[in-house]
Amino acid sequence: MVKQIKKPPYSVPLMTEIENLPWNGFKVASTFSGCGGSCLGYRMAGYKVVYANEFIESAQQTYKANHPNSFLDTRDIRKITAEDVLEKLDLNCGDLDLLDGSPPCAAFSTAGKREAGWGKEKKYSDTTQRVDDLFYEYARLLKGLQPKVFVAENVAGLVKGTAKGYFKRILRTLKECGYNVRCKILDAQWLGVPQMRQRTIFIGVRNDLNRDPSHPLPLPYQYSVGDALLDLDAPIEAQFLNKNTDTYKYWQDCKPGESLGVPYQKLTGKTGFYTHVKQSPFRIANTILQGANQLYHWSEPRTFSISELKRVGGFPDDFKLAGSFSQKWERIGRAVPPIMMASIAKTIHRDILSKI
Repeated sequence: MVKQIKKPPYSVPLMTEIENLPWNGFKVASTFSGCGGSCLGYRMAGYKVVYANEFIESAQQTYKANHPNSFLDTRDIRKITAEDVLEKLDLNCGDLDLLDGSPPCAAFSTAGKREAGWGKEKKYSDTTQRVDDLFYEYARLLKGLQPKVFVAENVAGLVKGTAKGYFKRILRTLKECGYNVRCKILDAQWLGVPQMRQRTIFIGVRNDLNRDPSHPLPLPYQYSVGDALLDLDAPIEAQFLNKNTDTYKYWQDCKPGESLGVPYQKLTGKTGFYTHVKQSPFRIANTILQGANQLYHWSEPRTFSISELKRVGGFPDDFKLAGSFSQKWERIGRAVPPIMMASIAKTIHRDILSKI
């Protein structure tokens, strides 16, 4: 007889509840902080985020709206030195508990153009910059700060196809900073998030500490979209499809859980719209993409609302998002789901930091 796993109801604590959680005694410095998804995950796990860095203005606005009392360095990471961070935190080299970073990953995403954009400046959010070299800026700070542990996050595409060469160079560079490093692809849907989201997670422990890196194990259950939206009030901020558009026609011809690319191909003979999906309440949500509002409701001709998007992205209901509808969507699409990072952070606390 198969033992039934009873899963707890899906729940994300409110911002006020997260702020009042007791401190576990460990401090985090965050780079490429975005809207604060990872930072929120660390706080959920009991850490204090004592330094954050974000260069994109619209992301800064969201970060400040949710962490008004936290320090945010808004400079380009290329202009920041390890000495700057240590001076701000009044720490010596080696004192910081954890350095976190999610260098921009569009150049390695399997949903993008990959190697066609390597080595070039390209549009990134509200600016134009080269992004495939930023992992090395993170490594430069890592070498100068020498934290006890580091976490570096990127898309799963970093370890696939021709990007493997970059992956091997990055792994070697991180190890040369003086760390025992392990890397795994983790999927948010197995860490309490109702969304399919694979991320490459590097975890490193400073060599002199003689501890092995540790990643969280998958949960024995998953949450569906329906689980996540069960007690949600009326949706706030959604884009309804114009009945005169082709997208509305593709949505009508779709079954819940099916890509709009299916009717698109039938009607045009071409391939496209494959990331646009009419979601099913009985399944895990598809990956929230930063560049397209591509998750649609199963019974109403509209995108997911921002309030629904926060739920399937693992964010608190009262998390504030600045900017336009598309900018709010982008912020969640670029973020590490806080619930996912909380799972990673709790594992590091339990298996590494608490035993040093």
